[in-house]
Amino acid sequence: MTENEIAKEIVDAAYNIHIILGPGLLESVYESVLSYELEKRDLRVTRQQGIPLVYEKMKFDEGFRADIVVENKVIIELKSVELVAPVHKKQLLTYLRLADKRLGLLINFGEALMKDGITRIVNQLPE
Repeated sequence: MTENEIAKEIVDAAYNIHIILGPGLLESVYESVLSYELEKRDLRVTRQQGIPLVYEKMKFDEGFRADIVVENKVIIELKSVELVAPVHKKQLLTYLRLADKRLGLLINFGEALMKDGITRIVNQLPE
């Protein structure tokens, strides 16, 4: 599957979860339920995946933890907040660059409408 095909499945799952559960739960709840939904769709899901960081030829085993990585191609950063800050988008782009991934989805389950809670972040993803 391509990154875009994976993203369609993720977005669909997030919409369904938001319809059933609504906003306001902890991020960890949405992480568990979204992972479950994606696995039901036969997608490989890794939760809280440590991503190493290389700085000046020094490798740090855990530079950051990705909330969810799907098919080792798409990083999902989950939020359950009233308002996503600009730094959250920058953070996900940095994660993509460090992990050498091309597509990330910033999903905020705190929004009243899920369509307002999904932001697509790309890192040199070919169209």
